[in-house]
Amino acid sequence: MERGISLERAISLVQKRKKELSAETIHLDDSHGRILAAPLVSKVNDPRFDNSAMDGWAVRKEDIPDGKKISLSIVGISKAGGNTPPPISSGEACKIMTGAPIPQGANAIVMVEDTEVHGKEVIISGFARENYIRTKGENISEGALILSKGHFMDAFSISLAATMGHDCIPVFRKPVVGIISTGDELIPPGSEINDWQIYESNSFGIADLVRKMGGIPIRYPTVVDSLDLLRESLNQAAENCDLIITSGGVSMGDFDIVRKIMELEGEINFWRIKMRPGGPPIFGNWKKTPIFGLPGNPVSSHLVFLMIVCPWFRASFQADENSKPSLGRKVHVKMLDKVKGAPEKLCLRRIKISNSEKGLIATTLTHQGSGNIHSMVAHNGVTLLPPDSDANIGEIIEAFWFD
Repeated sequence: MERGISLERAISLVQKRKKELSAETIHLDDSHGRILAAPLVSKVNDPRFDNSAMDGWAVRKEDIPDGKKISLSIVGISKAGGNTPPPISSGEACKIMTGAPIPQGANAIVMVEDTEVHGKEVIISGFARENYIRTKGENISEGALILSKGHFMDAFSISLAATMGHDCIPVFRKPVVGIISTGDELIPPGSEINDWQIYESNSFGIADLVRKMGGIPIRYPTVVDSLDLLRESLNQAAENCDLIITSGGVSMGDFDIVRKIMELEGEINFWRIKMRPGGPPIFGNWKKTPIFGLPGNPVSSHLVFLMIVCPWFRASFQADENSKPSLGRKVHVKMLDKVKGAPEKLCLRRIKISNSEKGLIATTLTHQGSGNIHSMVAHNGVTLLPPDSDANIGEIIEAFWFD
């Protein structure tokens, strides 16, 4: 077991325990937010044939003198989805619609605004433009690998897959994640509460983070401070889930039962990370199932998820660190407030990031306690202050901007 490691080392250890996810085939209608399990090759050229980029007239460029009017004979019309248009020869023009095939013999388009029709002739008074013809395969060539394995399917990618001729695509199965909160003091929200109790909240927020990262969360009942009851819940989650996430019970206290049971019966890869807040997480295996033991303080649990659980998802989906799914991105911001760092630890202070004429700026709005989940709502990012460093007013620092 490694103790007190850097965030970079923690991510490296987490990625080595990625889940080998199987593939399933789904319809494009159901593919938003899914991750490709195999590369997609185009079944067609795009465009499939030379076509017009606008409404106008298909002509021979050599027939159109720049800046002079000329009369051409109309031979027919080309429309999208219609029959093959008639060919044109010197002195002829074919009316054409956007997306319609280019007639044989034509090599340029004159916009409809630069023409007048008189009977069976069209008067050209503008330029013939070759670049108004979209050539076959200029966007995508048939047989080309266009979308790679591990690609996140968003609206643009879904439309592209359809353009390539795919109605169904192979994607990774969504990992099932069991979420277990621990603590005698926790009760479900909506229950009648005593003075010494608090409403359990972490499992709800963590479940939503799991969904955003492409997983299926299963919230298990809260476990009181009992090793036997925790063992029972962990065993059940290990049997039914690809990953286990616990909340609370990972620090140094007498009732930190997650740490205790992992030391006695589990396999721990690391315990504690050099970051604040969120320093005491555990990562390892329970019955061969990877397990993250997150801190109980809500800010800490959510930030640990962002920093080390997200990389597990991306590794399992075979996506690189800069790809989706993600819950944020690294940016540089100019601080408008002074922010204190942490001795020997990466410091994640909550900040409000905004656009300005001179770039991104950041301020702080609430106190920074790791139990203050309101600070995660009032702000939209965190600092990434290196150990033993503060951020002064006007200083540009690295930050993590939440999606």
